[in-house]
Amino acid sequence: MRQPVWSSASGLANARRMRLFVALLVLFTLWWVLLGKLEGELQRAEQQSVNMVLSQLRAALVVKGAETMLSRQGSLEELEGRNPFDWLDHQWPMYSGECSEGEPKQGDWCFRPGQQKETGEDGKGWLIYNPKQPITIEGQLAEPGHPFAWTVTTEFANRSRNNLRVQAQRPTGLKLAPVPLTETTVSGQDASR
Repeated sequence: MRQPVWSSASGLANARRMRLFVALLVLFTLWWVLLGKLEGELQRAEQQSVNMVLSQLRAALVVKGAETMLSRQGSLEELEGRNPFDWLDHQWPMYSGECSEGEPKQGDWCFRPGQQKETGEDGKGWLIYNPKQPITIEGQLAEPGHPFAWTVTTEFANRSRNNLRVQAQRPTGLKLAPVPLTETTVSGQDASR
């Protein structure tokens, strides 16, 4: 039997192949880590963006509620279900106005006005956000493509501490209340939470 002959040229070529393999392995590992960090930063940025928009909208509701109560022209109940983006001076680039067919595209907000079936008049509407990344919105996990909805509703002096509004309890302001989103509309009963 004949022993294979190893030359120094084939040993050098093998060493180069091994170095190339190790270099590619290190580059792939760095690329994998970088993509993971980038995804985490995108999620964090979207999370902060959603929280900032919700904070701005809640501040606008406080101001609008105070204006309405001080002017004594209209009532807080008349503002329920209205579009809070209309009360902001700043327009957000990710707000697309009234919702068109289907949901807003991922990463965008829209407002879906409601319509009373009996009268055909405008009813309560819902503010809708469709997440782009898996994020947490108000303590709930939001998956991409699964929109979240809120409606403008009144706060009231909850003297009985049961979170149920009695006719005698007067409204004290406006708030954004999360509501479940179905395929076509939001349940009016759930919107009054």
